[in-house]
Amino acid sequence: MSKLSHLNERGEARMVDVSDKEVTYRAAIAEGFVSMSPETYELIEKGEAKKGDVLATARIAGIMAAKRTHELIPLCHPLPITKALIDFEPTTAPTGVRVTAEVKVTGKTGVEMEALTAVSVACLTIYDMLKAADKGMCFDGIRLIEKTGGRSGHFQAKTEPGK
Repeated sequence: MSKLSHLNERGEARMVDVSDKEVTYRAAIAEGFVSMSPETYELIEKGEAKKGDVLATARIAGIMAAKRTHELIPLCHPLPITKALIDFEPTTAPTGVRVTAEVKVTGKTGVEMEALTAVSVACLTIYDMLKAADKGMCFDGIRLIEKTGGRSGHFQAKTEPGK
């Protein structure tokens, strides 16, 4: 296992000093899935959720979450995000919504946490918008799909979630 960058020599948490790092292009894509009953899925499909447009609200929430990740996750740097895209793929087998987030920046540190936070908050928002109809909804497979840029280079997930 490599040395954890968020710990000092005494094992105490610290924010990583990125002062001397080069400014480079960095991007990350994350995904997650919200499973739900067919009846709940139908509310999204027909636009009949009592709280309003589920996916439009979740999209805005995901974008806001990407931009505010540094306020939610300790030790994350505030970043001048240049792109935050949230997309949805409703499916009937299994029944639910696949959520993806793509985040980009030109900076000194990556945007993996921003993409993962965006997906997580979008999933939570879908739950919030539909919980009156289906409290049994479940989130699954929230993970990093791909990241580019930075010292560690390119990463691409090779398997499906949980495999």
